[in-house]
Amino acid sequence: MRSIESRIVTLFILIILGVQLAGFFSLRSALESKARSSMEMGLAHSERAIQRLLDQHTMKLTEKVTKLTSDSNFLEALSNVSNADSIKIESILAKQCAQMNASMGMLIGMDNQIQVTSSRQLSSQLKQASIALISGAEQQGYASSIVVNNHYPTQLIAALLKTPTSTAWIVMAFPLENNIILEMRQLTPLQVTMLIKDKQYWQVVSSSLSNSEAETLAKNVPSSIATEAKKVVLNDSEYSMEMMALTKPPSADAIVVIQGSISDMVAPYNKIQIGLILLTLFSLAVAVIGSITFTKRISQPLRQLRDIAKRLGAGDYDSPIQVSGDGEISELAHAFVSMRDGIAHRENEIKRLAYWDTLTDLPNRAQFTFLLKQAIAATKAVAATEQTSQSCFVLMMDLDRFKHVNDIMGHSFGDLLLKKVASRLREALPGAQLARLGGDEFALLLPNSNLNAAQEAALIILLMLEQPITLEDQAVDLGAGIGLAGYPEHGEDAEILLSHAEVAMYAAKRNVGSNFTVYRPEIDQSSQQNLSLLSELRCAIQENQLRLYVQPKLSLGEKEVVGIEALMRWEHPTRGFLVPDQFIPFAEQTGIIRLLTRWILDKSAALCTELITHGIHLKISVNISTHDLLDQDLPVKFADILTRHRVKTSSFCLEITESAIMNDPHRAQVTLERLNAMGVELSIDDFGTGYSSLAYLKRLPVDELKIDKSFVMHMENDSDDRKIVKSTIDLGHNMGLRVVAEGVEDAAVMALLTKMGCDQAQGNYINRAIPSEQLIEWLGQKETLFN
Repeated sequence: MRSIESRIVTLFILIILGVQLAGFFSLRSALESKARSSMEMGLAHSERAIQRLLDQHTMKLTEKVTKLTSDSNFLEALSNVSNADSIKIESILAKQCAQMNASMGMLIGMDNQIQVTSSRQLSSQLKQASIALISGAEQQGYASSIVVNNHYPTQLIAALLKTPTSTAWIVMAFPLENNIILEMRQLTPLQVTMLIKDKQYWQVVSSSLSNSEAETLAKNVPSSIATEAKKVVLNDSEYSMEMMALTKPPSADAIVVIQGSISDMVAPYNKIQIGLILLTLFSLAVAVIGSITFTKRISQPLRQLRDIAKRLGAGDYDSPIQVSGDGEISELAHAFVSMRDGIAHRENEIKRLAYWDTLTDLPNRAQFTFLLKQAIAATKAVAATEQTSQSCFVLMMDLDRFKHVNDIMGHSFGDLLLKKVASRLREALPGAQLARLGGDEFALLLPNSNLNAAQEAALIILLMLEQPITLEDQAVDLGAGIGLAGYPEHGEDAEILLSHAEVAMYAAKRNVGSNFTVYRPEIDQSSQQNLSLLSELRCAIQENQLRLYVQPKLSLGEKEVVGIEALMRWEHPTRGFLVPDQFIPFAEQTGIIRLLTRWILDKSAALCTELITHGIHLKISVNISTHDLLDQDLPVKFADILTRHRVKTSSFCLEITESAIMNDPHRAQVTLERLNAMGVELSIDDFGTGYSSLAYLKRLPVDELKIDKSFVMHMENDSDDRKIVKSTIDLGHNMGLRVVAEGVEDAAVMALLTKMGCDQAQGNYINRAIPSEQLIEWLGQKETLFN
């Protein structure tokens, strides 16, 4: 049933068989209904015919009896006999009964008394029936009825007899002989049976059926003719029947049953049904042969198309498509040709997209990995054949400052720049296998080479990048970090080799003054440590390993603690106590800094709530990284934290470094303006160490400048530091900003800052960073520190 041939053949057979069976059963039902209807009509017709026969028989007998009453000879014979000589009258009556085939005759006086009877064994039932008969015959002068006498149906005829000497009734009894059944049978094609009732059971008197069938019929006829039972089964054949009462109701002791076989009635139609069955078989045979022939004409081209589809699935797009057939099959074959050409074109395009970079038309990472595998395999084969050491090298480079160019000049300019770099690489290294791995990363494959050749290629690339690239009247200076890794020194397969080259590339970008780096295992170990640190830092947040520390900020004029700076410490389970410099830079590189910022903001807000409950109101400063500043959702997140802890925005001051602001000035200003609109104070941290533009700085909504500790710590002995600090304080005041000096390590520096007019100070001299839990206790002791 899985093949199309078997399905079509089966479908044809089911359709033909369904139609023929529906026709067969419909015809059979119609024929059976017709047969039963005809049987009902036949029974009704037969009943009328038999009734007419009985009426004619009665009339015939009545004529005989009435004729006898007017027979002169019979009347003369009775007149010559004395009424007292009953024996002679009986003899005359018996002679007439014999002549008329009557079983009995009697004379009944007008007083309803039986005067003479021809039979000395007259039953009481017959006497009563005779007397009852003449009581209804007075008007017409004659009457008739059928009674059961001695278990046999008997026709009684009564007629009025008038002699010159007397008037009486003559009643004669005529048994219903078998010949009447024969006459009934001749009037109808149906079967006729005469039954009499003996007590509650019917007995057969005469029947056109066989004895066994007649007995079975007698057993199945209802005791009352009023019963609706009209069917009986004789010898496994179903009969319909109609019952006629011979005797007068309500006794109905004698009946005639007319029965007809439905099977015999349906038999003439069986030939039609057999013919229909033969027609069905013939139609099935024709359908099978025709459908097989038809399906072969269809399936053969379809098999050819199936084979073609398998070849297409296997990637064979060159084999010719030749399919025999016409019409839709031919169109389907042409559609396959179109599909094959379309698939071939799309597969080539997919391969190109999958293995080639659409921007620079260089191989992409997948294709470069495949080429590197081939180069490694070729190197192994040459080494095994020539019994010499062979190697191949991979160079991976990442452009410097490309992100800034992309952000400032736009992505279209960045795409043109990448295409120009790819063109220069082709010119600088003709015939080399170049690839663009993604973004601003490129790679170079050097098969059958050594470390010196790889280093020379790296120097050529760096030299090429020293020349500015001019695009759209814009000159762009680019650099690159290049990592080198070679087979088999640095890896045995392509994936490891690429990974090691990438590790070396990032190491080169981190090392100032070194633009290319050869892979070394210790570099990779550092990377693995960083990867481990990333996982551990996530766990530190989840497992509550971080601790909140605070460092007080002192108002130099009032010598009062007016604020604190929130700091983070990490109690590592194996590495011990870690300060921010040991994990914050790494967190900023990986982006996990945002989770740390959210943690410290939440803990600081909780600390603020606790201080307020003790009546302490301090402004809490929290550092915000570059990633946080570029997060457009930072104001919403911060507002949610303040709402949860029921803290006012005026209780916080967020500190941002100059470098973080200048990394993306536009986005930084948008975020700062939204925070300022909330009522949060903003501070520029480490002022003086960045490269910010004062013209741009004046537009930022900041409230505070923090002088970097590198200028404050040695200002007592360094005149240049003093000048820078003094200038910064004056600049901040001129701009209406609060100035805070950090890194105060002794009283002399604090006195000098007070003299210069600095607003606030923080440092180890005032107090080192302490756990937040100790702040309230420390604040209770601070009055004795600076008095």
